[in-house]
Amino acid sequence: MTTDLHFRRLENMHRRAQCNTDICQGLDIAISAGRAEITLPTQPSFYHAAKAVHGFVYFKMLDEAGFFAANSEVEDVFVLTTDFHINLLRPVGDGVLRAVGQVVHRAKSGIIAESVLYNAEGKQIARGSGTFVRGPTVLDASIGYAD
Repeated sequence: MTTDLHFRRLENMHRRAQCNTDICQGLDIAISAGRAEITLPTQPSFYHAAKAVHGFVYFKMLDEAGFFAANSEVEDVFVLTTDFHINLLRPVGDGVLRAVGQVVHRAKSGIIAESVLYNAEGKQIARGSGTFVRGPTVLDASIGYAD
């Protein structure tokens, strides 16, 4: 398989995931070698009582950017997040969020990726770092990994 085909199939798998089709309308992703970028317009359903985006959205975007950056380097199985740490830097109310994940270390024991989340003005609103390992699930059409 060509690497570009692997990236496109990962992107399609992400877009087809039920949490993205049901909850996160407008979400998009672009994957390249060791890197993933996710964009998502904020929605009123994301807000907590103080009318700012809830931390679950920050975590989702940071984790998925790191996850797909890591999985870009693994072509046969779905990777798993074994830990993920985030720092919330500032609140955000509306606009398009953008998360960029980048592999920073790869070893036999796992892949470490770092992610940064930006608001619509390009300001950092959160940062994250996680470890990802090879999982038991094969990348195939049954999980949406397809053209």
